Amino acid sequence: MDRLFLDRLKHRIGLLDYLRHHGWEPSQQSGDAEVAGLCPLHSETKPSFWIHTRKNLFYCHGCGSGGDLIRLAQLHRGYSFPQAIVYLRSQLEGGGDIAGDTIAFYRAQLHRWPEAMQYLASRGIHSPAVLDAMQIGYAPGACLRQHLQQLGYPFEQMRSTGLLDRHGRDAFYRRIVFPFGATFYGRNIDSAATAPHRFPQAAKGGLYRWDRLQPAPAIILVEGLFDVAALWQAGFEHATCGGGAHLNRTQWEQLTAGSRTVWIALDGDAAGQQAAARLSARLQASGQRVRRIPLPGAHDPASYFAAGASPAQWRHLMELARP
Repeated sequence: MDRLFLDRLKHRIGLLDYLRHHGWEPSQQSGDAEVAGLCPLHSETKPSFWIHTRKNLFYCHGCGSGGDLIRLAQLHRGYSFPQAIVYLRSQLEGGGDIAGDTIAFYRAQLHRWPEAMQYLASRGIHSPAVLDAMQIGYAPGACLRQHLQQLGYPFEQMRSTGLLDRHGRDAFYRRIVFPFGATFYGRNIDSAATAPHRFPQAAKGGLYRWDRLQPAPAIILVEGLFDVAALWQAGFEHATCGGGAHLNRTQWEQLTAGSRTVWIALDGDAAGQQAAARLSARLQASGQRVRRIPLPGAHDPASYFAAGASPAQWRHLMELARP
């Protein structure tokens, strides 16, 4: 089971909080980090059970038991390790978060699979800060279902959220995965793949990370998440995307609420430029200030930086931009 997930679970539930929820109270305190009381795991008349509240660890000098929150739940309730995980998750407000647990699992896989990191490098994405900020992960396949079942999620919930196909296989198999609002975007690392892009059944929703960018007086609007990653890596952190060249209603309403400058940087091919011209005209009609960044050749922002362009060259393109 993934250590990142386990650490997050233990951080959210304190040992002392867990025991108080089950009616246990300490009878003495040593300093500001340790408390003691009667052991909840065996009968005794003198306190021998200690909790180090900062480290979130326990030890009983009477029965010799010790460990962390998960070990305590196992001993206290007679559970196996997976059963203890499921039980502790049920104690959290709102229970489990299947999307959050999935991306945490995918993020943990990213550095374990050389082909995933090699693919990102081929796309020019290498900044650890960007990988963390965008929560980029990798789906190697053949392991997500078992992981989520260990966390207590039923098969039908995995299917209904689009994480598994009808055969129970990982829907994002061999894809770089980005969280996108309440859903995910996956890009196949195989160049010959017939379906390189994948969104699950859920709608894409609003513009990428709009809650973070909404106050900005200017944004750069691109097509895809690799474009966003490339621009963030180059220092242009006011970039966002709609997951394609065409905006849905939510994205349009976000973009036209208030007043800002919208720098449009859609793909440099004919289709991208036609979409950019139409979007520019609509935005200007709605009262927005618009500039179209002239990408050379058939480049998109990601391929432009992957080909060796510098932040200074991108700024020069912005200087050349016209409505």
